[in-house]
Amino acid sequence: MTPNSNPLKQFFRQPAIYLKLPSGGRFWAPGSLDLPANGEIPVFPMTAIDEITYRTPDALFNGQATANVIQSCIPNIKNAWDIPSLDLNAVLTSIRIASYGHDLEVASTCPKCSHEENYTVDLREILNSIRPGDFDQAISQGDLEITFQPMTYQNQTETNLTQFEQQKSIQSIQNSSDLTDQEKIKKLNEALQNITELTIRALKWSIASIRTPGALVTESEFIEEFLTHCDRKLFLRIRDHIIELRDQGDIKPLTIDCASCGHQYNQVISLDQANFFEAAS
Repeated sequence: MTPNSNPLKQFFRQPAIYLKLPSGGRFWAPGSLDLPANGEIPVFPMTAIDEITYRTPDALFNGQATANVIQSCIPNIKNAWDIPSLDLNAVLTSIRIASYGHDLEVASTCPKCSHEENYTVDLREILNSIRPGDFDQAISQGDLEITFQPMTYQNQTETNLTQFEQQKSIQSIQNSSDLTDQEKIKKLNEALQNITELTIRALKWSIASIRTPGALVTESEFIEEFLTHCDRKLFLRIRDHIIELRDQGDIKPLTIDCASCGHQYNQVISLDQANFFEAAS
């Protein structure tokens, strides 16, 4: 035994499962992922410190808690902020399985009769069902060819935070008794303009390149300017295509037959970290 070696090291946590990323390692920034030759990355269960991290509201809200826990449980991920959005659900689900097992209890309320019941979901089936959108499909219009990429976890977090702030701002304006109706309309118009700008920023992060007859444009500031000034029909086509790519990679809802009235409905499975990583009782 060397002077600095810990005799307890052999009893440290070990990988609980191995994960194949839906992206196969595509779209990761250089140096952000150490992908083994077989494409399977080890996933360790959370430590006590990781669980405490998930109980820190500020760190959870700004995404830092999630980034820290991901890098703790999946050491092959060197920079969790660079995770492509199409891999995020698989990464979080695999950590949940490694830490608490594959069964997840989902509380559901029937929209028809309001009957409440808990259902058990096998997260292994969820994990196996995650499929990435087809990012090889480009959009062409005239001399333009637009290719796409998934947003990173950092882009996604920044978008969500800004969107939350804008929603709070709108609510504050609507509920304010200190503003006249004219002032409210002015401020609401400004807030809506900010939301439009936020949408354009989110879209630019999902565009990999725009090819013209004379150039291949990859600079995000040029792409953002193009989205601001392009034809409305093309803008909507780009937006709808990006939404479709996102929906293709989302976790599919659980189909439930109400035990009380028999009504069939879909229950969204939330990956909200505050609830998803609560210790199983």
